[in-house]
Amino acid sequence: MTKINLLLQTIQDQLVNDIVRELRKDINQLKTEFQPKEPEEYLTRAEVAKMLKVDLSTIHLWSKNGRLKRYGIGKRVYYKRSEIEKELEELIVIK
Repeated sequence: MTKINLLLQTIQDQLVNDIVRELRKDINQLKTEFQPKEPEEYLTRAEVAKMLKVDLSTIHLWSKNGRLKRYGIGKRVYYKRSEIEKELEELIVIK
């Protein structure tokens, strides 16, 4: 009976060591690859106009046509910086 207990204890120890080794490997991989998510930055119409070097009326027109997606908080209008930059990249690729 003690031989069986000894064998079971050895198998259990081996299993625990294998699990710990794999977990450490996964944790080290996460440490090297992890990129924290940055919060979204919202821009006003004036900031977008300045960024794109266009008039406020152009921003209004692009928003109305659906080219730029606007987000409203109360009576204020905001644009996501990431979406503006994506739109810029598409304009550059087209030209």
